[in-house]
Amino acid sequence: MKHINQGFIRNLLSHLLALVWSRVGHLFSDKLYLKVRFFLLMGKKLNLENPQTYNEKLQWLKLYDRNPDYTKMVDKYAVKEYVASIIGPEYVIPTIGVWDSPEIIEWSRLPNQFVLKTTNGGGGEGVVICKDINKFDKKAAIRILKRDIKSDWRIGMEWPYKNVTHRIIAEERITPSSGINDLYDYKFFCFNGKVKALFVASDRQSMNEEVKFDFYDADFNHLPFKQGHSNARIEPVKPRHFELMKKLAEQLSKGMCHVRVDMYDLGDKVLFGELTFFHFSGTIPFVPEEWDNIFGDWLTLKKSNS
Repeated sequence: MKHINQGFIRNLLSHLLALVWSRVGHLFSDKLYLKVRFFLLMGKKLNLENPQTYNEKLQWLKLYDRNPDYTKMVDKYAVKEYVASIIGPEYVIPTIGVWDSPEIIEWSRLPNQFVLKTTNGGGGEGVVICKDINKFDKKAAIRILKRDIKSDWRIGMEWPYKNVTHRIIAEERITPSSGINDLYDYKFFCFNGKVKALFVASDRQSMNEEVKFDFYDADFNHLPFKQGHSNARIEPVKPRHFELMKKLAEQLSKGMCHVRVDMYDLGDKVLFGELTFFHFSGTIPFVPEEWDNIFGDWLTLKKSNS
């Protein structure tokens, strides 16, 4: 309950700040916004002049790492072609349809099971899963997608989302092969093209469980910290295609100082999830805090841009 309350308060403060900023933000700088937001959510000042921690450096990257290609990489639809060109189309989840708004989704084109996503979504928002079209609440899905397609990039000042074309895509619903009970999400932290750590998201398929996060080093040794969520009661085991996922993540992160590459191991194959440049928007504490510094040491900034 404590975690839920803290998360709720963080989100409320973030959205209130974004609302105020949408009206008077033109009078101030992005730098000031990030400093105010960081203080509200992290409880300490943001050092942008000489950032040391991982979360601080993510805020610095929001201001000074402005590669225009990042917009394509965070677009849930456009990124598929980008990923296929680097590691191959066999690792990309097939797209069933694309629409400019939820109201014009062609339901007759969709199979019994599918996933709907907003192309500008992030942080788990803008996703609707259908497990049985005969029991699926289309009106509720449209309400969720209409809300999330309006997602405002300014809340976290994550600029790559600013110019993403807001659309809805339908994908095949992916499920693990027989013998695997949960669809684990493997999220690889890549620094200068090398995997340094990852975390595994589990219990996402359960309606009665809160999602769990377990962090590991590059050799899949469990790391002694938490961030945002508790660990799983039963620790995830090393996936069958771990080395392949690492290799693919490093291929996709080549040439970038930092990106998180999300992938799925279904048991019989590997699929790409998404690319994330600002893990948790850089505003979720590490517990214990020393790991914020350890991750920060892995992230080398090119300060000639600032």
